[in-house]
Amino acid sequence: MNVVDSSAWLSYFAGDDNAKVFSRPIEDIEKLIVPSITITEVFQCILRQRGEGLALECIAHMEQGRTIPLDSPLAIDVAQYCVDHKLPLADSIIYAMAKKFNALIWTQDIDFKSLEGVKYFSKKKAHKVN
Repeated sequence: MNVVDSSAWLSYFAGDDNAKVFSRPIEDIEKLIVPSITITEVFQCILRQRGEGLALECIAHMEQGRTIPLDSPLAIDVAQYCVDHKLPLADSIIYAMAKKFNALIWTQDIDFKSLEGVKYFSKKKAHKVN
């Protein structure tokens, strides 16, 4: 199973130098877990930069995977990961969901770099699209 962090989704949609590596887990729909928080983060970013139409298109693509909402038992795990790993709240949600489903996190967010079960790729610049 795979969980793709918001930073990796944005890389994929932007077509930057890491897009190809993130295309592997994103396009393997059968193994794709999508934490609902990534939908929030990706929609917000694309809405702000490119508008609602493109943001909705990107979210439709994300929803091809298995979307997982945050429930109470998972919320308790999230709080524990916030404290134990000093992660921001959204990152802790993503990490907790990956742990719950024994999934690998694909990311370019440095907050995940030292954690177990993470495929980290340093951030690269986006190609300019005309």
